[in-house]
Amino acid sequence: MASAFEVSIHARWADMDQNGHMRTVTYLEVAEDSRMQYFASHGHSMGSFLTHRIGPVVSRDELQYRAGLCLLDPAIVRLELAGISPDGARFRLRNTFVRADGRTAATVTSTVGRLDLAERRLTAPPDEPRKLVAELPRTPDFAELPDLEPR
Repeated sequence: MASAFEVSIHARWADMDQNGHMRTVTYLEVAEDSRMQYFASHGHSMGSFLTHRIGPVVSRDELQYRAGLCLLDPAIVRLELAGISPDGARFRLRNTFVRADGRTAATVTSTVGRLDLAERRLTAPPDEPRKLVAELPRTPDFAELPDLEPR
């Protein structure tokens, strides 16, 4: 099985909350950024999404905290597939934030759809972007999601 896509980060001053831990919004922003880095690293920049007139849209984020990240703490952010519909229009991505000591700091699980930018509704993507998502390593709790309902 292929290994998860990973990016390295560190907790910045601007990322801290009043308790000295990385803020909730930072986890969500880093998760989004790592996803875009994954697509870009495989030749699909935001420009290629626009060429296809399809954009990613998050309908749900779930954040679970396990161990804090404090100022300047390094971490690895892993990206894996937690679910996908057969048509590829919907998928669930999991970002796992792993501290330098190997402990999981947090997980962000996001349910994502492919938005047709002209029709403003979810749509099945072209084959290549669909394959990029489908080829991500799967989480242990991977589940198939339902296809889009016909209109």
